Amino acid sequence: MDKGRRNFFRLLTAGGIGAGLSPVMAGSLAEPLKPDLPTATNIAEALKYPRNENSMPGKYPGRVVKVSHEDPLDEGIIRDGAVYSMLEKGILNLTGTGDVSSAWRQFVSPGEVIALKVNPIGGKLLSTSHAMVRSVISQLDQSGISKKNLVIFDRRMQNLIEAGFTKENYPDIEIVATEHVDENGSYYDEHGELYSLSRIDRDWYYWADCEMEYDDYLLPYMVNEGKYSYFSSILTKQVDKVINLPIMKNAGASITLCLKNLGYGVITNTSRLHAPLWAETSAQVCAFPPLRDKVVLNIADGIKGCYDGGPGANPQFFTDYKMILLGTDPVAVDMTGYDIIIGKRIEMGRQDVLTEVGEKQMKLAGELGLGVAVRDQIDLRSIELA
Repeated sequence: MDKGRRNFFRLLTAGGIGAGLSPVMAGSLAEPLKPDLPTATNIAEALKYPRNENSMPGKYPGRVVKVSHEDPLDEGIIRDGAVYSMLEKGILNLTGTGDVSSAWRQFVSPGEVIALKVNPIGGKLLSTSHAMVRSVISQLDQSGISKKNLVIFDRRMQNLIEAGFTKENYPDIEIVATEHVDENGSYYDEHGELYSLSRIDRDWYYWADCEMEYDDYLLPYMVNEGKYSYFSSILTKQVDKVINLPIMKNAGASITLCLKNLGYGVITNTSRLHAPLWAETSAQVCAFPPLRDKVVLNIADGIKGCYDGGPGANPQFFTDYKMILLGTDPVAVDMTGYDIIIGKRIEMGRQDVLTEVGEKQMKLAGELGLGVAVRDQIDLRSIELA
C-alpha cells in the first residue's frame, strides 16, 4: 500500500476523514447537510432494559462544574499541580462534600475495577493529558482505590501507545484496548486471527441498517464488517465502573466530547456509521446498559484543546481553554463544552453561528433520558483559580 493511501485510512480510522463524511462536518460557513432518509437501528432494544442508581445522568443530573485556571501551563507544558487543584475543587463542588476521599467514594468503591476511558486519537500533541490522568489516579488512590484495580482503556492500542499510555509510564496500571496490537506491531495472533475477536462481546451490539466493506489494511481497525458493531468485552465483562476523560475538541460544527468519546470508543465496525449516523451513534450507543449503567463521572480535559481540525491534532487550530468540566451528566457537560468550543470557532471565523445539526447528538441523548440538553435547565457552577 502506498504512503498516501495508508495515511488516508489512518485518518479514516481515527475519525478524521470518516467524520468528514458526517453531516455535522458541513457546518463551517455552509448550510448543514442532512441525510435523505433515517437509518434503522436497534435503539428500541436498549431502552427496554431497566435503569439503576448508576444510570446516566447519574447522581447529579444537569449539574456541571467548570473550573478555570489562570496559569495551568509552564512553557506549554501542563502543570500536574494545577490540574490536581482544579480536579480537587471541581469534585468537591460537584458532590458538596468536604474532602476528596468522600467525594470520589460517591462514585467508586474499593474492590471495583475502574476504567479510565481516555481519548488518545491526537497522539502526544492533543490527547487526554497525562497531568489529568495522573491527578485522577492520585485522588482515587487517596480514596482507597488500589491502582491494581484501575485500567486505562480505549478502543485502539496503537493510539494509546502513541499518546504515551504505556506500562513504562503507568507501571502499576493495566493498559488495555479492544483493538490489540502485540509487541511486534501485529494485530494477528500466531493462528492468523485478530486479537480483537477475543475482546468483543457478541451478546451486546449496536445494529444499524448500513454497512461498508473493508480491505485487508482497514479490517484490523474495524474488527468486523456487516451491520453489527459489537461492544468491547473489556467494558461489558472486565470493569465495574467507568470514568470518562475526553478532551475538548471540535468535530466540524459539532464536538467530540463525552458522548462521542464513549459512543465511538467502545464498539467495533464504526466507519460505516459516520456518514448516516454520526450523531445517532454518539447518543444511542450510550443508551445501552454497558455504558449507561457504568459511566459514573465525566471529566472533560480542556486545559488544551482545539476549535478546528478535530478530532485529530492540527496545531494551527490548538487553543488553551485552561479549564476542565465535571459532571455525572454527559449531556449537560457536552452542551456546556459545545458552547465553549463552537463559540471559539465562531470567534476565529471558522463558522458563522451555532447550528442545529451541531447540537444533534446532545438533543438525541437528552430524548433518550441520558441527561439535560436544555441550556436553561443546566446548573452551571464556575470556579476561577489563580
